Amino acid sequence: MALASALSFLDPAAISSGDINVVRAMWDRLAPLPGGKLLFSLAVGRAAPYTGTISARVEELRRGHAEVLLRDRPAVRNHLRCVHAVALVNLAELTGNVALAYSMPDDARFIVSGLSIDYIKKARGTIRGVCDCPVPASSERREFEVPVSMRDESGVEVARCVLRSLVGPKPRKGD
Repeated sequence: MALASALSFLDPAAISSGDINVVRAMWDRLAPLPGGKLLFSLAVGRAAPYTGTISARVEELRRGHAEVLLRDRPAVRNHLRCVHAVALVNLAELTGNVALAYSMPDDARFIVSGLSIDYIKKARGTIRGVCDCPVPASSERREFEVPVSMRDESGVEVARCVLRSLVGPKPRKGD
């Protein structure tokens, strides 16, 4: 199924007017379908091409929570045969961003204004990004700290990141 046809349920007028939370609408519609999580992940990678370079897969998404998997493969490894530091920070940003984006009011948008990351141990195997983030109650301009933990297959934390994300209102038509 082509990505465009899979997303045809999204009303272009609602998207352009800012009347819906596109991330929430896409996930809620696609996640229950066979292959829906993969389609959602591909759509996110297409919307944010650099993020798409790690080919991570969103596995779980709900208000205030996200889990994203990154498979260990040569394209994301460093010279020490472990997952590269930049691939981990990319995973952290993706995990925190989808958690926050899903959780925001329909009239809000955000941008990451900074981040810090601690690398705890070499990351080998499939890495799971886990985020439990604040849920903005309004689109009022405010900065939120969005924590993300990256864990290996045995659940051991290999890195932790905090995104500083600035939430604010979407611009109105004509602004």
